[in-house]
Amino acid sequence: MPVAIVLHAHPDDESSKGAGTVARLSGNGVDCVLVCATGGEAGDILNPTLDADSLMDRLPELRRAELEKAAGIIGYQEVVHLGYRDSGMPDDEANAHPDAFVNAPPGEALASVVGLVRRHRPVVVFGYDAHERYPHPDHLEVHHITNEIVAAAGDASRYQELGDPWTVPLVVAPAFTVRKLTLLHEAMVERGLPSPMAARLERFAGLVDAGSRLVRVDVTGYIEQARDALRAHETQIDPEGHWFQIPVQVVEEAYPFEDFEVMAGDREALAKVGIFEDRDAASGRP
Repeated sequence: MPVAIVLHAHPDDESSKGAGTVARLSGNGVDCVLVCATGGEAGDILNPTLDADSLMDRLPELRRAELEKAAGIIGYQEVVHLGYRDSGMPDDEANAHPDAFVNAPPGEALASVVGLVRRHRPVVVFGYDAHERYPHPDHLEVHHITNEIVAAAGDASRYQELGDPWTVPLVVAPAFTVRKLTLLHEAMVERGLPSPMAARLERFAGLVDAGSRLVRVDVTGYIEQARDALRAHETQIDPEGHWFQIPVQVVEEAYPFEDFEVMAGDREALAKVGIFEDRDAASGRP
């Protein structure tokens, strides 16, 4: 059975980044393993329908339960908690907590992921890109692991106690793309509907997408499943927020894809997974 290992920083990241793709892989018989680095302890209650004051003391417990529920909706076969504390946003006082992910001993988290890779021997690892537009300390730590995992897991001289080496054939990272925002925004405007993407496009005016290393996955039929997983994060997600304001039918007509940056691997490795396509292929699709 082929395996995919998916790295994320916090509970809810697994539902907001690439969830439709993982749901499609799981539905196609791929065993999907979620690795969550932190418990999300430094988060806020973002659902306006909840009483934040009454829930903050239980936030770690609630976020873990939300993660388990969401992972089940998406179709993960296994959830691995690395056990670090949420480091908070840049320059937040949570950065200094001794259990914060950013304060983990060098190489410790990488070793944990190497052990998982060598045990599962995945056909693909999902990690994080450089996150220039969202430099959250924990996301940057996941990006570091993403960059290191092929060499670390494939080198027989490193981590010898963690099993036989395995060279991950493909590493990809969910990609924020201006093209997707633009097409969804235009689709809403054409239909005379208010676009939740207008403000975001204004914010990112002048930015361009990463280039030739972008690929995409058609998630038609999995979009509502991914949204249900996101809704499972009740403390973190506004049920009336921008995530849900574009009807699924509009998404499937305008841009029914999740975009990814290829961090390591070639076209042969992409083809073996079987769901990735060249984002700019002349297929007549958006």
